[in-house]
Amino acid sequence: MPSFDTVLEPDMVEIRNGVDNSAKEVGTRFDFKGTGARIELKDKEKEIVLYGDSDFQLEQLTAVLIDKLTKRKVAITYLDMDAKVEKLGGDKVKQVYKVKAGIESDLAKKITTAVKNSKLKVQASIQGDTVRITGKNRDDLQQAIALLKKEFAETPLSYDNFRD
Repeated sequence: MPSFDTVLEPDMVEIRNGVDNSAKEVGTRFDFKGTGARIELKDKEKEIVLYGDSDFQLEQLTAVLIDKLTKRKVAITYLDMDAKVEKLGGDKVKQVYKVKAGIESDLAKKITTAVKNSKLKVQASIQGDTVRITGKNRDDLQQAIALLKKEFAETPLSYDNFRD
């Protein structure tokens, strides 16, 4: 029975390149000279950490980061932008953005209900942080992909593990 997996997986190489480009720009910009402003990527934790001397400087660092990531065609929806500003010692501040990987349960439930409400001859099942969609023929699966691209246009879903 043909099937495919719907996943939400960021391209960590492009994210790393965007963070490296941001760090390079921060190092050369005049308004960041002589400050503690820097951007780091922690691969294992899938986090981007911004360090600055003030809240305003963190906003500037965030703008630089978003600019570099969008130039590398990385969707900003991969970043958890609800990060709180943490005070370090003195007037130093830090902000941590988590890189989202995997479909969260709320989004997985929305995907399965959208597939069920579409009246297509396919079934959707949640399997961990992916949603597997199975059907009797390939055409139904292609219609399901088109439906998901239309319904969840703001979410950068990808479709892999296509089996016939």
